[in-house]
Amino acid sequence: MQKCESTAVSIFLNPTQFAPGEDLSRYPANLEVDLDVCREEGARLVFTPDVSTMYPGDDATVVHVRRLGEGLCGRHRPGHFDGVATVVAKLFQIMPADYAFFGEKDYQQLLIVEQMVRDLNIPIEIVRCPTVRTEDGLALSSRNVYLSPAERKQAASLNRALFDAVEKARHGETDAGKLREDVIAAIKAAGPVDIDYVEVVDAGTLEPLSRIDRPGRICLAVRIGQCRLIDNVAVDVAASQP
Repeated sequence: MQKCESTAVSIFLNPTQFAPGEDLSRYPANLEVDLDVCREEGARLVFTPDVSTMYPGDDATVVHVRRLGEGLCGRHRPGHFDGVATVVAKLFQIMPADYAFFGEKDYQQLLIVEQMVRDLNIPIEIVRCPTVRTEDGLALSSRNVYLSPAERKQAASLNRALFDAVEKARHGETDAGKLREDVIAAIKAAGPVDIDYVEVVDAGTLEPLSRIDRPGRICLAVRIGQCRLIDNVAVDVAASQP
């Protein structure tokens, strides 16, 4: 269903959300391809600023959202969510809109942006967009191009492990620790992998759960080869019980 009469898109590779040693210099960005997609989808305006436009001064002001940004990816990418919140706040000032659309694949980022909008009284409604997946279930990401053919096949194990855990919860498994261990075991069984985290958390606060007794999310971040992949799924035993 079409929600807006006109759509504006911002395309900006934000340096402040990359930590030293991350892949800013080689991040797979292709502006012409992005612009072609925007044309095909009927975008009325595309904003493609350079770094000096977005950060013209000494960057003394930073937007920091407490608590939500401290766990999960926040533990492994210090400063990342400050960069996200700051640049999104800037874009909302430059491009005021009725709605802003954020994907659930970056679930922690989504919650942080929602919190920021509420706390700073920004008059924009955040619309959640379901994760878009390939035919074998891998969550779409620009970084997927880093994967070799063998690694790409292995990466499909991530969503399988997550959705298997969801099925176990639907059939009555409420032990969050057991679900977490099952996800980790399934991922490791698929091939060599470095796991940043696999966590079962409250869907609203991102606090770890010991039992699935309210809406939750199973979130993960893993490295296969040179590629860091994130994914998450909703899990809620209570909603599926008679």
